[in-house]
Amino acid sequence: MASPGAAGSIRLDKLLWFLRFARSRSIAQAMVETGHIRLDGRRVTRSSCAVHAGATLVLPVGERIEVIRLLTLPLRRGPAPEAQSCYVRLDSPDPAPSS
Repeated sequence: MASPGAAGSIRLDKLLWFLRFARSRSIAQAMVETGHIRLDGRRVTRSSCAVHAGATLVLPVGERIEVIRLLTLPLRRGPAPEAQSCYVRLDSPDPAPSS
């Protein structure tokens, strides 16, 4: 079987699981089916949607909305630092309250 990097794309549910935005692949599928995830500005409801490097994802994470740009496709569900090196956060963190 070819690795995700060789194919040039990966399923959205698998990507969310590999990047540790979901604890299991079935949870990732449920996240996608709710319709709150956007891929390059369009709403996605199919977990089989193909995602390529360079794509921009908007997804709910707990009480926040995360905006990320995918730098490379992950090859596996590895440790968190390995997963975080595959994307960059585009949304700015909340500013610290000034005293």
